Amino acid sequence: MTIKKEQILETALHLFAKEGYSATSTSKIAKAAGVSEGLIFRHFGNKKNLLKELMIQTQETINHLFLPIFEETDPKEVLIKTITLPLRIDKEYYDYWRLQYKLRWEPEYTNNNKFVPILNKFEETFTALNYKEPKQEAILLNQIVNSIAIDILLDRFNEDYIPFLKKKYKL
Repeated sequence: MTIKKEQILETALHLFAKEGYSATSTSKIAKAAGVSEGLIFRHFGNKKNLLKELMIQTQETINHLFLPIFEETDPKEVLIKTITLPLRIDKEYYDYWRLQYKLRWEPEYTNNNKFVPILNKFEETFTALNYKEPKQEAILLNQIVNSIAIDILLDRFNEDYIPFLKKKYKL
């Protein structure tokens, strides 16, 4: 990948994550990246393809972060790794997460099916731990992890919450 293409991707990621996809023009990306708008179109064809490239990178990042959870066989370790996952996200990846949360509000880019594998893993975990309603517990855990991630991204996370969750789940 060329340096200019990387510059465009990094700039677009930052602007999409900060301002939203719809609110960010290719001319704004070009100006911030220090390239011509034509170069963006040469590399990506259009703004939608630029976002698609970023979504591929985002999915690769997410897959890498969730891999230890999927590989884990001990149900309690699954919970520990899940609860602490947002704390293990490197700050350099925050814009990927911000973009994901921004896109949830744009119906064209919302994909609820991408959560199915992790929800299934959580449901298996709660089933193995003999919870009465494993499916509901899986949904709740997913929402808790999302809330923690959002609070971290907004720089308002209280780390006392993690010990509370460990106690709640008897870990």
